[in-house]
Amino acid sequence: MAKSFTTLALFAAVLSCGTASAQTTVEDDGFKQPLKELKFNPGLNQREFERSTLSALEIQDPLESWNRRVYHFNYRFDEWVFLPVVDGYRYVTPTFMQKGVTNFFSNLGDVSNLVNSALQLKGERALNTTARLLFNTTIGVVGLWDPATLMGLPKHREDFGQTLGFYGTPAGPYLMLPILGPSNLRDTTGLVADFGINQQINYLNVAEASSAHPEIIVLRGIDQRSTTSFRYGQLNSPFEYEKLRFFYTESRKLQIAE
Repeated sequence: MAKSFTTLALFAAVLSCGTASAQTTVEDDGFKQPLKELKFNPGLNQREFERSTLSALEIQDPLESWNRRVYHFNYRFDEWVFLPVVDGYRYVTPTFMQKGVTNFFSNLGDVSNLVNSALQLKGERALNTTARLLFNTTIGVVGLWDPATLMGLPKHREDFGQTLGFYGTPAGPYLMLPILGPSNLRDTTGLVADFGINQQINYLNVAEASSAHPEIIVLRGIDQRSTTSFRYGQLNSPFEYEKLRFFYTESRKLQIAE
């Protein structure tokens, strides 16, 4: 889940940079007018345009019909359930407590970051993440604070999907996962593996406690959605599914190559 929301957050950040200067009108249903600000460049080479467009469509998506249904479900679930719950969470929870919850779960996430950094032979990154875990768990009181970042130890995100990609495993067909969002066969396998890693390590006894108290899992999901700025329908395009699919695929290539 963390990986998918992180990717969506990165997408939202890129989107906001690219559209900050454009003034668009928001319709009542939440969609923007996709063609109002469209400008044609007479100097654009048509072959270059077609080549770049086809590269976005040539992504392995044999389950596209099913993926689009799941995409629509995610959009409605986000609109009718997830975001209202997030708004309620923000309303009743003081800002400093929200930050503490985010830091706590971020600290837990560094466990799988460390394992996958080591599996990819990224020694410096593994040492950095080890130091983050040490300082944030002790000085930061089980991760409620993040002194490691203030000490110049940035957070690096590594997941088992990236580890598989690092060793040459192909992405496989594109998948749209219910609630979790865009993925592919390799990264979905990675999600399962990361879950197993966290269950086996059981850092701070959270994995075991979550079995008896599923509200911990619910809180983690709400926190991750709260810290992700992406919103369905915000891409100012009738081709949001294709754009999101293309961005996810390309961003994962960059993350694996990093």
